[in-house]
Amino acid sequence: MLLCVHERNHRLAFENRFPTLSPRVMTNQLGGRNPERCVTRRKFVGISIASGAALLAGKSDVILGGDAATSSNMATNPTFNLGGDFTVNRLGFGAMRVTGEGIWGWPADRQNALKVLRRAVELGVNLIDTADAYGPDTSELLIAEALYPYPKGLVIATKGGLTRPGPGQWVPNCRPDHLKQALDGSLKRLRLDRIDLYQLHTVDSKVPIEESVGALKEMQHAGKIRHIGLSNVDRKEIDRARKIVPIVSVQNRYNVEDRESEDVLAYCEKEKLGFLPWFPIGGGRGLKAENPLNTAAKAHGVSVFQVALAWLLERSPVMLPIPGTSSLAHLEENVAAVRLKLTPEEWKAIDALAR
Repeated sequence: MLLCVHERNHRLAFENRFPTLSPRVMTNQLGGRNPERCVTRRKFVGISIASGAALLAGKSDVILGGDAATSSNMATNPTFNLGGDFTVNRLGFGAMRVTGEGIWGWPADRQNALKVLRRAVELGVNLIDTADAYGPDTSELLIAEALYPYPKGLVIATKGGLTRPGPGQWVPNCRPDHLKQALDGSLKRLRLDRIDLYQLHTVDSKVPIEESVGALKEMQHAGKIRHIGLSNVDRKEIDRARKIVPIVSVQNRYNVEDRESEDVLAYCEKEKLGFLPWFPIGGGRGLKAENPLNTAAKAHGVSVFQVALAWLLERSPVMLPIPGTSSLAHLEENVAAVRLKLTPEEWKAIDALAR
């Protein structure tokens, strides 16, 4: 089964708010160590980590995507302008999985977690996504330990609005007072005076979204937030939030087989908002021989995970995938996906999976 490399907390929040989604894509995300790699991985052949890093760092003229005529939304730019003043490489890193098993506590191998974070930046990643709920607190502390003082141009995006009463528990709390406390805690842990991108982690059914983003607006005016983003929202909620404060990004579940947020992605494209897909390498149909992901992977000598990431990058110029991993090898493999060019036929076949 093709499994995700990204964030269970997002998944739970989204399931609570959108219960009609099929549970088939949610199975066993955190069952055991490194579940996202339960499938035997193909040896990576022909894709250069060095050239992938060069593309991420903006040192290559190679463009992603197949024939532009295949889709009007094919992406050709390896970078994205976030909020009008940050140019980020479109493939980022999600830092949820550097924490302990079950996204709780410290990782079993702390030094490895630090190496993964440092290697991500070495490979050209300059957008790292985290949250106060990861650990809780642990992910932010590890990021600061590994990378502070931060290199120029690195954008640390974090989130607030989900609490962790215990392992496996994710409870929304988007009250203004809590969000202000959460933000102050993130600033302290990350050793920052201002968060470049602070995201509302979910929408609390007990708190109007206007009140939640209103609190973030106050903190933005106080100089503690540069840009504000949303997570696990629908189009109406984005509209409501934007009446209160400018929004620069949305983080919803989206992958090859799960297009429930297709309308939100279209909204982001129209409004030029960054779209950060969590659960970016999700699946659930199994790795059958006729699956076009496997077919493309075999043809290019890469893994299905790289194919799924390449498809996302080609899908839309506002797409900012943030795959996460606790493995150096998998990190390097993910980054190399920026150099993978799918043929128009492969892209169409993979795109049809959602239907």
